[in-house]
Amino acid sequence: MSFLDPKSPPSIGFSLPITGQQEVRCAVRFPLALPVVLSAGRSEIEGETRNVSASGVLFALERDLQVGLDIQFSMRMPHSELGSSQDVLVLCKGRVVRCSSSHNEHLAAATIDDYRFAEL
Repeated sequence: MSFLDPKSPPSIGFSLPITGQQEVRCAVRFPLALPVVLSAGRSEIEGETRNVSASGVLFALERDLQVGLDIQFSMRMPHSELGSSQDVLVLCKGRVVRCSSSHNEHLAAATIDDYRFAEL
């Protein structure tokens, strides 16, 4: 799947979060499933991204997280999605802003407050 794949268009604009309040998205979100390990204090939680934007990410995780939790995570962005010659590793810091659970699935939305690129 490519960022420009018309079968999976990115989303932007208004959405209704789980809390029922209106949310304004200020960055295009791309459907992208990448393996990820989040660090929160001394805990590590494995999961997968569901969508990614410049300002945030939605994770599917093995357990629930607490809203407001500071997290660190890294994502290996595939060169095929970026149109570059090699994958790019992005190291991120953020915080959990929304969580939900249903049917043994735990979703957590987090901001990306800071990031840097790392050598591969």
